[in-house]
Amino acid sequence: MSPRRNRPKGAGESRASAGAEPPGRYGGFQSVETWQGEQWSVRHVAGASSAGKRYRCPGCDQEIPSALAHVVAWPEHSGVDERRHWHKACWNAKDRRTTRVQRSRNAPRY
Repeated sequence: MSPRRNRPKGAGESRASAGAEPPGRYGGFQSVETWQGEQWSVRHVAGASSAGKRYRCPGCDQEIPSALAHVVAWPEHSGVDERRHWHKACWNAKDRRTTRVQRSRNAPRY
């Protein structure tokens, strides 16, 4: 008996047709999205490839642990110097959030 397949045969075709690049060095795929009238490069990063670093999500101002899969996004016009690491849920909910993030008194400002 052969092992069970977890993905259908055509699963990889949907990403390629959506304008996304194939998985690369960081374990995820990269695409271009429009947000607030700008083009943003968005890279999905696998949790195992984050090399032990911790990042702070600009959407919720919480820390992203090193083993958690997340999204890296930056505006196309400014390049990779402006890239920010987001939780996947925060990136998907960015249009529903307010512009001002509420911080506690003792929270560091990054």
